[in-house]
Amino acid sequence: MTEFERGSVRANGLGFEYLAMGDGPLALCVHGFPDSPYSFRYLLPALADAGYRAVAPFCRGFAPTELPGDRHHVHSSTMVADQNALHEALGGGEDAVLIAHDWGAVGAWGAAGKAPDRWQRCIVINIPPFAIFGENIPTYDQIKRSFYFWYFQMLHVAADVIAADDFAFIDRIWGDWSPGYDASEDLPHVKDCIRDPAYFQAALGYYRCQFDPTRFGSPEWVAEQADAWGANITQPTLYLHGTQDGCHGMSQAQVDRVPSLCGPGSRSELIEGVGHFMMVERPTEINKRIIGFLDGKD
Repeated sequence: MTEFERGSVRANGLGFEYLAMGDGPLALCVHGFPDSPYSFRYLLPALADAGYRAVAPFCRGFAPTELPGDRHHVHSSTMVADQNALHEALGGGEDAVLIAHDWGAVGAWGAAGKAPDRWQRCIVINIPPFAIFGENIPTYDQIKRSFYFWYFQMLHVAADVIAADDFAFIDRIWGDWSPGYDASEDLPHVKDCIRDPAYFQAALGYYRCQFDPTRFGSPEWVAEQADAWGANITQPTLYLHGTQDGCHGMSQAQVDRVPSLCGPGSRSELIEGVGHFMMVERPTEINKRIIGFLDGKD
């Protein structure tokens, strides 16, 4: 594996550890759950070669980033604030770009909308804007995919079951979300981020905050989430989604609508035969799309 620079920075009141490579405008790469910055291990060198300072932080709740004080709830607005604070702490300028996946994508829609002057372009992978996300969540097919939202609420059993047999549950999640992909290089990094029970509790805090059954879907919840990440964004944005994504399903028509919620020059693509973790499934192909878009050639 490529040797990455390791660093740390304080942002939004928390000490973040990160992987980095290259010099130039900031390219912030933000992961989700269950994941780690190493899912960007192919993209970081490509970004560095393209003239960017590529940085992939260990997100809030993922070791070795500092353990947050509140290990029970990580709100959408906190993710948004983390990303914009990281831009500032890492010396990002108006030419910075934001690349985000899964929970990182949720934060990115909000970060780009709340601070448009910070981010020149965005690349968002696998989680659509809030308006489209909200259409999918109550459908039968998505409820089946999203069973873990509600299973993770079971405080007294979920953590023990998920952590059993060296997090075999996480192995199965990766297998379901990226069918046919051999994740043996990825999973040790993922598990290292959440092996400490305190960190695992914090990582589950994303789900326990956003999908609390007593609030989920209520008018108050919808308004709160819409405020955090529901605004249209003005940046040119590339949205990528896989036909084999076992985490969140998207129709071709929905993928085609994403650019209408983003700035001029935005594009979207539903990529045949690729799953949720497309950055490691087909790195050469995905890197080409991302770098081409950032260069204005794609």
